[in-house]
Amino acid sequence: MTFENENPFALRSTLEYEMPDFSRINDESYLPAFYAGCEEQLGEVHDIIKQADVTFENTVVAMERSGQLLMRVLTVFYNKSSSDTSDRLDEIEEEVAPKLAAHMDAIRLNQDLFGRIKHLHENRDSLELNNEDAWLLERYYMDFTHAGAHLTDAQREELKGLNEELSKLETLFGKNLLADTNDLAVEVDDVAELDGLSENEIAACAAAANARGLEGKWLVGMVNFTGHPLLSSMKNRGLRERVMKNSLLKGNCDVKDNRIVIQQIVKLRAKRAELFGVKTHAEHVLQDRNAQNPENVHKMLKQIAPAAVRNARAEGADLQKAIEASGENFKLESWDWDFYTEAVRLEKFNLDTTAMRPYFELERVLHDGVFFAANKLFGISFKERKDIVTYHPDARAFEVFNEDGSKLALFIGDFYTRDSKRGGAWMNNLVDQSHLLGQLPVVVNNLNVPKPPAGQPTLLTYDEITTLFHEFGHTLHGMLSDVKYPRFSGTSVERDFVEFPSQVNEMWLTWPEVLDNYAKHYETGEKIPQEWVDNLKAASTFNEGHATTSYLAAAILDLAWHSLPADATVADVEAFEAKAIADYGLDYGPVPTRYRSTYFSHIFAGGYSAGYYGYIWSEVLDADTVDWFKENGGLTRANGDHFRNTLLARGGSINSMQMFRNFRGRDATIEPLLKRRGLL
Repeated sequence: MTFENENPFALRSTLEYEMPDFSRINDESYLPAFYAGCEEQLGEVHDIIKQADVTFENTVVAMERSGQLLMRVLTVFYNKSSSDTSDRLDEIEEEVAPKLAAHMDAIRLNQDLFGRIKHLHENRDSLELNNEDAWLLERYYMDFTHAGAHLTDAQREELKGLNEELSKLETLFGKNLLADTNDLAVEVDDVAELDGLSENEIAACAAAANARGLEGKWLVGMVNFTGHPLLSSMKNRGLRERVMKNSLLKGNCDVKDNRIVIQQIVKLRAKRAELFGVKTHAEHVLQDRNAQNPENVHKMLKQIAPAAVRNARAEGADLQKAIEASGENFKLESWDWDFYTEAVRLEKFNLDTTAMRPYFELERVLHDGVFFAANKLFGISFKERKDIVTYHPDARAFEVFNEDGSKLALFIGDFYTRDSKRGGAWMNNLVDQSHLLGQLPVVVNNLNVPKPPAGQPTLLTYDEITTLFHEFGHTLHGMLSDVKYPRFSGTSVERDFVEFPSQVNEMWLTWPEVLDNYAKHYETGEKIPQEWVDNLKAASTFNEGHATTSYLAAAILDLAWHSLPADATVADVEAFEAKAIADYGLDYGPVPTRYRSTYFSHIFAGGYSAGYYGYIWSEVLDADTVDWFKENGGLTRANGDHFRNTLLARGGSINSMQMFRNFRGRDATIEPLLKRRGLL
């Protein structure tokens, strides 16, 4: 059989929405398709270069058409390896990572190809391009120069070696972290230790233990960030301490030690930055972001940090009083924070978020909350397609329609945690929207909600609902994309802009019309008590000192690592972390950083290096946008259409900050964010 007949990636899928044919895809499909895809794209690049004339169509547009086979296999592979990996997929990723880096360098550092793009860029005013075409040319020129196409021959050769080595190390970081996260799950022998947890939570712990062959025991699996959602209701202080301390150890064990990997990554990234004529990785990265340079990031963060830690210390004082009022005399520690926060929240606001969980059942939140809000705003509707085969039995497909009944997208929801899934929550595309290629989007959301035993409802925490709305905001950005070129599809925007639409979508989870529709008791159908809703709003800034301080500490760690020059030596990772956080005035023992370096996959195994600040940078835009919605009537089709047409549908096809101005009518201000977080 030929490759075209044998391999499911060889040709564009004939399934609806060009959904990958998961009934045919297996572990052995990936490598042949990957190598064939690389060869095919290099051939396409060769065909571009050999043409005598240089036009926008035969160079830039031709590049947009290239690499389709490679894109088909990579989108499926990286979604599968992050959401349902295996030893074989890990082996494949280790093989693919350096070769993919080399392949991208072979294109981005190709002098003949760059010469054509540079020629077009220098003569852009005479090309009579429309706005999207002109921006595509601008982005291609920036992509190639930022990748190093303008460097000398010797520098480009050195750069290739650095990129290849970095790809190996970043893959190793993620592999170490997943293995360590699984190994550090806390085993519980006596159910009495789980006092305070709900029946469903205890059942989920039992199911997790059974999945590992630990019959008659319970397992508290680790999550990707510091701490654990169960700490808020876990009465046993000793168990809380074990869970918290294990969460802080991820990637920090002798066998799977990411401390060594981090130092190698940081040094190589700094060496790479030197090739570009700057001293640090942060300087290089931020040249191509809205922030432009590290100084602008620090300027913004320093407006927030002092008030954040001041509020956190005040919150800690209240928690210490609650500890003493309960008859205990120990000093507040990080593993006590969530538990006593619930006690103080109950005392101050008569609000018990754990009691809300029966009103937050997954199916109702999804259909009557997330989908309902999207329908009210954008007129889109959803239909589950159980006939569509996905990459895992837990991953469910929903067809999405425009208001006129036309097809818009396919949405895949994969909500449950498993040992083969990396921690956290994220959005991927399996197919990018593009008019050039005639493609509608296929978008995936991954969460890590504990799966209850069969037949039991999935009751979400308030934080898990927030995550669901947040990730679906990314999905909307992908699904509502209406651009010509794949380079601009959906979330293909700057890292310090990409979180903005997803954070805006969080506003709808407490919007009265939406909350009334989904927050109903899973057994009785009774609506969540209005008093609880009122108290929830009254407590909107409660614990924001902790949340902001924890986040800022992680953002500062990211900047600290990536502000090191290549000749710097870090003898002790823990000491480096402590100093970086203390220098910013964010050192407060009961509030550890949201991510320690050894499990900070955003920056060492993802695309957020020198960019984790982007969440709060984007939140400035988000908070200002929420104010706009409130000023203009909230959840209306007119507002949704304006947000869709000026921003979501545009993807990356115009400058991000200009896109925001087109939507808002002005630049964003920071005051709405400071007010939201109680930092004024």
